[in-house]
Parts: sequence; structure tokens; C-alpha cells
Amino acid sequence: MRVSRWLADRWVMIVALLVLGYLSLPILVVAGLSFNRPSSRLSYDFNEFTLDNWRQPCATSDMCEAVVRSVQIGFLATVVATVLGTLMAFALVRHRFRGRAGINVLIFLPMATPELVMGTSLLALFVSAGVPQGFWTIVIAHVMFCVSFVVVTVKARLAGMDRRLEEAAMDLYASEWQTFRRITLPLVLPGIVAAALLAFSLSFDDFIITNFNAGTTVTFPMYVWGAAQRGIPPQVNVIGTAMFAIALLLVGLSSLRWRRERRANLLAGTTPQARRPS
Repeated sequence: MRVSRWLADRWVMIVALLVLGYLSLPILVVAGLSFNRPSSRLSYDFNEFTLDNWRQPCATSDMCEAVVRSVQIGFLATVVATVLGTLMAFALVRHRFRGRAGINVLIFLPMATPELVMGTSLLALFVSAGVPQGFWTIVIAHVMFCVSFVVVTVKARLAGMDRRLEEAAMDLYASEWQTFRRITLPLVLPGIVAAALLAFSLSFDDFIITNFNAGTTVTFPMYVWGAAQRGIPPQVNVIGTAMFAIALLLVGLSSLRWRRERRANLLAGTTPQARRPS
């Protein structure tokens, strides 16, 4: 009876843990293969444990060049898309103007359009305009589909923000710039950071749109696709595991900082004398 009652009270949590475990299984396989010395280039079974892959992640120079190129493209696309998307989100949430509903629909089009259609459309656009395919056409293509995700993420943060905080700051004789810098921006910043991380992940991971507009430029996903035909080097698993570990570290640090700030705010609200110097 106790076991059945315990399962009845926690079945939702158990199902959630099973789903998370299922989703994490491919990541665990990649992490395990990063410590593997395969028996052959075309073999993916675990043969022998080794740390050589982590000691020499750039044993294949072409792969490291592709990784650096993907990071450069992702960084540029993230910066441009985050700036444009944040400005668009503020305009759509805070202002009323003609065509606002139509713009909201257009923002969702890059998210709903299949990547194959978007990639071929951009290729036709660049060819008709006489623009040579390469590094900058990839950046432009990535900015195009990353902006939509940034706008949606920042809009959700702005929609859930209490406008009365800004009004209170203005009532206390704060200027518009002071209100934005001290109230609005700190409240919206988590959404902006989340949008930037999402944009970078989408840009670094993209293959289909990049493949249509890359020309002779090779990014990390394109390198992996080409290497799969002749045997993927184990260092690819190292890069994949390292990227996942970095993302997990950033999320963990952000969550830890949020918990500390929440605890400090609760402490300041309940026992304000605890923050005074003795």
C-alpha cells in the first residue's frame, strides 16, 4: 500500500524523469564515445577507453577550422539578430502602429517555413543579386531566421513584465533613460540573454540553410556531414560534449545567480537589519 501510494503521488515526476532520461541518452552516448579509441574509422562501437581525444581535440586541423568558423558565424549572427530582435520586440509590445498585426504574422514565417524552402529561396536571391556565396551569405541567412526566435523570446519577457515598476520610477522623478537603464533593462535582460543563447545554438547547429548558401565555406555541421561518408573522427564527439558542457555550465550559473538574488531579496524583505553593518 505504501509503495502504491508513493507511486500515485509521484507518477508525474517519474514520467518526467523517464522522458528526460530518454532525451539525454544520445548526449550520454556522444560523451561516452568521446573517450573511445575506435577499432576503425567506420566503427562506432566502444573499443578502448582513452583520453587522447581530449588531449588532442585538434588532431584534425580541418575540423578545428570548421569549429572556429561556426563560432565566428554564430557570434556575428547572434549579435545582429539579438539587437534587431530586441528592438522589434519593444516596438511590437510597447507601441501601437498601423500594420502591427501583419508584422506579427511575418515574424512567425521564418519559424514556420521549412528550412529547405528558406535555403533555396535565399540561394535564388543571392544568385539573382550577383552576391558570391561564402562566409557573409551564411551570416545573413542565419540572422534572417534567428531574428524571429529573438523577437518571440523577448516579447514573452516584456509581456510578463509589470509596467507599474516603470511608472513608479517615473513618479520618483527618474528620467526615461534612467528608468530604462535601472528598471526596464535589468528586468528584460534574462529574456535577452536567453534569446541570444538560443540564436547562437540555432546558428551553430544549422546545416540545411548553410549548405545552400555556403559556397566553398565549410562549417562544423557541414564538416560532420562530409566526414560521415569516410568515417567521423572521435574528436567530433569531444567538440559536441564540450559544447553541451559549456551550455549546461551557463544555465547552471544563471540558475545559481537567480537563486542567490531571490534569497537575498527575501532576506532583505524579512530581516532588513541583517544587511546593516554591525
